[in-house]
Amino acid sequence: MMTTPERLARPSVPALDMILGQPFHVLDNGFVRLIDYMGNDAAIIQAARISYGEGTKQVQGDRGLIRYLLRHSHTTPFEMCEIKLHVRVPMDCWRQWIRHRTANVNEYSTRYSVAIDNAQQTTPQQWRGQSTASRQGSVGFLSQEIGGLLSQRETELQRLAREVYEERLAKGVAREQARKDLPLSTYTESYWKIDLHNLFHFLSLRMDEHAQEEIRAYAQIIGNEIVNRWCPIAWQAFKDYRLNCSILSALEVEIVCRLASGDKASAVKLAEEYGWLEKDDRGLKPNRERGETEQKLSALGFTAPWITK
Repeated sequence: MMTTPERLARPSVPALDMILGQPFHVLDNGFVRLIDYMGNDAAIIQAARISYGEGTKQVQGDRGLIRYLLRHSHTTPFEMCEIKLHVRVPMDCWRQWIRHRTANVNEYSTRYSVAIDNAQQTTPQQWRGQSTASRQGSVGFLSQEIGGLLSQRETELQRLAREVYEERLAKGVAREQARKDLPLSTYTESYWKIDLHNLFHFLSLRMDEHAQEEIRAYAQIIGNEIVNRWCPIAWQAFKDYRLNCSILSALEVEIVCRLASGDKASAVKLAEEYGWLEKDDRGLKPNRERGETEQKLSALGFTAPWITK
């Protein structure tokens, strides 16, 4: 006998509806705001159960199912949720952002329109030093005296670049060519639409403590102010199993097991066999994988047995 499917209502999230269109300010003149969304925690569950069958509901509750899906890297149920954001971001930060090619993007075009007359400025207290441990990282801050000089020069450079740009436009130079000397600190705007699975991947990288501070500021707003309201159960599972977790390699598991049993000498021998403990005249050679393992061991309450005080 033919049955008529029930009519379903569009899922809505009142906590998210309250912030539709509201800009969350980032950096000095950037922002993120929610334009539209599709789905919620219930949509993830609905998608999973149409795949696994109704029997799943008798085994796990909604929260447990979402946590199971994320814990075991099931991706398609999370792809059923999508979100569209309007962002204003400096171009150098946007270069990192746009590397995430799993989104639908439409950016403000400086071929069609005059470039946004706004560039990110750095206060004297915000100039960071270059990290000696990482070529792509920063550490600490420069002195107030040096920072003041750098901020002054930054203002002069941005003002000159804008004057030259507008001069070119006034003389009839095509916008697509006039823009070529604008600084990377110039703000751009974009609509950015992405599903929840790929958004979680973006956030896991850009909320990480090793991410550049500027893009991390945007990621924190997206995660804490938007996704937290949108799919709170999935957001908590993401924080537990992706953002704040520690993944151990097979070698690290073996080292932890040996340390837990009190066999430090065997753990050291294993590290030696893996090439982690090579030395030169200054001691242990730098080894990134070993360093990451030392951090994981410390978080678990162990001291790496090859470290000597």
